[in-house]
Amino acid sequence: MPDFDHVYLPESMKSFSAVSPLHSKEFVVDDNRSVVGPKPSLSIDDLDFYLSVKGVGSTTNPFSRQLLRKDEIASLITDAEAREGVMSSDESLHRYLTGEMWSRGSPYGVQGLQYASIAMNASEYDDVTSIHGFRIAPVVNIVFLPQQLQNQIRKLYWYRQFKGEIVQETRLVPSNVRIYFHSDWTIGEDTCIVFQLFGIDSNEKATEFEINFLKSGMAILTLLARTLKNNNDGTYGGLDFYDVWLDKDAVLAPDGTIFWADLEGLEWITLWNREYRERGLNQTLSDIEEKMEYQVYRSTYELMYAYEQIERERIKRFGHVIERKARFEYLLRNALEHDEVLSLEREGSSLNLVINNILNDESLTKRFTVLDYA
Repeated sequence: MPDFDHVYLPESMKSFSAVSPLHSKEFVVDDNRSVVGPKPSLSIDDLDFYLSVKGVGSTTNPFSRQLLRKDEIASLITDAEAREGVMSSDESLHRYLTGEMWSRGSPYGVQGLQYASIAMNASEYDDVTSIHGFRIAPVVNIVFLPQQLQNQIRKLYWYRQFKGEIVQETRLVPSNVRIYFHSDWTIGEDTCIVFQLFGIDSNEKATEFEINFLKSGMAILTLLARTLKNNNDGTYGGLDFYDVWLDKDAVLAPDGTIFWADLEGLEWITLWNREYRERGLNQTLSDIEEKMEYQVYRSTYELMYAYEQIERERIKRFGHVIERKARFEYLLRNALEHDEVLSLEREGSSLNLVINNILNDESLTKRFTVLDYA
């Protein structure tokens, strides 16, 4: 699949590269610095996946809401020839890769090797698109930009210069539809259009969509439980989220499944078992159950907000009005029927989510109330 080995540059970066392009390729815009191919690249488990390139430049100024104009980019350049090349370019082509240090380890508009390596590590679990039910849009390749181009890009900075290796990620995504931000089409703002895009034209399809949405969404809420590892020294390890969020960093498949796209924000953490923490051996690392609870609370509102929009659209289109809590419990029971770590139990007037773990260690089980009927 040669398309996954290429460097992709916008026309506006021609002035900075001495490399002649092999050909041009059209993409659909996705997120601030990413694009998605208009046709599927391959199919996995009967689901189409598209080439996505992360790090093709941004159109927006990093320090304002204004579009990046060529005169501002030119003002950052000390080389007269390069500055003239920018100023003579077409004004409508204003996507730029820059060397401004952005976030923890990434230049603005492109990608740094450190972040790309984290994303690649997260893609190298047993299953190509799943980490024990937590669905991912896997990174296929890390493509290094030519060194001459990297040197030119590093000169385009406002305050702090990124000094590491500059790369692009090529990855597989099922769509460019996101939950609420960073896409032209989102569940939160364009639910009607999303139904049309995904061909949801019956109550049965809408119900299946909701079940898949909750099945994958609940896996996001319980990532640590799905990756828990006993280090056999009183500590446990597992995956946690760093500076990434469900509303902007995940994409939606046509069947309703949520795929986490920005894998650079997944990091391995170490935690003490409660027994060891209570002995006072270490008070700085989080308790496992506390982290489980934190992950649930971290994204529950975003998940439920999006679910509510989907359910409202279903009722608007197809009717079949069902009492809110009864409908949600029905969908959730179907969604968790074969889940590796989650189950449901009634306790009085409440419905609890029982969070086990892939180690089947019952001492690390957590309960979280998902519905109150009182």
